[in-house]
Amino acid sequence: MPLRVHEFDWPDRAVIGTVGPPGARTFYLQVRSGTRLMCVALEKQQSALLADMIDEILDQLITVEGNPFSVPAGTPPELVDNDQLDPVEEHFRTGAINLGWDPSTAQVVIEAYPLADDDAVFDDAVRMLAEDSAPEDEMLVLRMPVGTARAFANRTREIVGAGRPACPICGYPVDPDGHICTLPEV
Repeated sequence: MPLRVHEFDWPDRAVIGTVGPPGARTFYLQVRSGTRLMCVALEKQQSALLADMIDEILDQLITVEGNPFSVPAGTPPELVDNDQLDPVEEHFRTGAINLGWDPSTAQVVIEAYPLADDDAVFDDAVRMLAEDSAPEDEMLVLRMPVGTARAFANRTREIVGAGRPACPICGYPVDPDGHICTLPEV
């Protein structure tokens, strides 16, 4: 199957956002450049880890003598994006994510791949017949300058933290309709 790559270099907008109430939210990585818009679903844990890893890369780069990439220590105010997601049309659910740094363009690079469909088992003959009508494999490649990446990570942490509050006793999420606390075993 041919690989369809959705590349966004210097996007107009790149954010993590959610659809649904706390406890039933779906997380989306949404990227827009001009009229092109792409949304990929991901897990809350993937979102949180992505934000942490982006900050880790930026924090390492800021320690380079002279800060040659002009990495900001905090979120530049002009890059704060607290708007809702644009209308969501999910392209795929994210499985693997690669994160990197491109020193030639001074950009953080995110590559998102669809969740592998390990449940589909075909013999060779059926697979060959299906290839003509099968959807293309896709991937998202997002390149963000350092200020945008810092703002992206900050917003993502805020979105992840806006879910259900944790029980002060057991640490599990408290649902709006109640919570049965189970004490952890000692």
